[in-house]
Amino acid sequence: MKWLVVGAGAIGGYFGGRLAQAGRDVTFLVHAKRQGQLQSAGLSIESPHGPAHVAHPSTLLAEQLSAPYDVVLVSCKAYDLPSAMDAFAPAVGPRTAILPLLNGLSHVGALQQRFGADHVLGGMCVISVALDGNGTVRHLNQAHRLVYGELDGKRSDRASAIQSDFSGAAFDAQLSANVQQEMWEKWVLIATVAGATCLMRAAICDIVKAGSKDFITGLFEECSAVAAVNGFAPRPAARERLLAFSTNPESTLTASMMKDMEHGARIEGEHIIGELIRHAGADTAKLRLLPIVHTHLCAYEARRSRENT
Repeated sequence: MKWLVVGAGAIGGYFGGRLAQAGRDVTFLVHAKRQGQLQSAGLSIESPHGPAHVAHPSTLLAEQLSAPYDVVLVSCKAYDLPSAMDAFAPAVGPRTAILPLLNGLSHVGALQQRFGADHVLGGMCVISVALDGNGTVRHLNQAHRLVYGELDGKRSDRASAIQSDFSGAAFDAQLSANVQQEMWEKWVLIATVAGATCLMRAAICDIVKAGSKDFITGLFEECSAVAAVNGFAPRPAARERLLAFSTNPESTLTASMMKDMEHGARIEGEHIIGELIRHAGADTAKLRLLPIVHTHLCAYEARRSRENT
């Protein structure tokens, strides 16, 4: 299969780099600066699961893209999706599959509206990864899981072909018959962790040691309730795992959104928290903590906008 990976940042660089390392036909759609970096130094990954170096990764700029690909892997920030869709549109042919790894769920509808529902798969990843100043992809923990599948849960030839390409790549890939459930469970997790660490400006362990484990638990329960209203309540095993992860007294984890706030950068507050609140529908009035988190994130964006004008 011919893969187009949109961007070669942290997530795209990791999963795309692992595919290239395994000998798959991978091209990265990048900006000029990143293209020059990759052409001169290659694509490097540092990971607890072993390093990887692709000496001469295939890259294209948006204006150089003209032919369709079999799979387009999209992992940009949610607020960059409109410009990303414009950039990779020439790569979407009649049989192209689009595999998004974005946070939340609003991107699914946007991709379906732009390219047609038949093109869009469900997908999500669990990984902590960052791009350092030299352009190296640094994998920060043990998790490197990618879950994907048809949104209707059916088995398809294209999903099987993707499974074949993922086989042998150095990450955990799972073809799921219930990918929407997986996506909702991740949304519950990231909304809980991002909401708590951004509002408190502290790591999970700091919040717990401050005696506020109940705050994290309450936020988790509200996120889970929204998922349940939409027919995707976290499954018992997932619920136990996600709650333990979110309240681990030894965890120094902070959400990437908090890191973005500390650097004065744009955040995905609307896509992770605002959109979740809107999915509560008639139960919105029952939410206590999520609206507070949302107000905090909106106020941050308002201040950022004011100070940058």
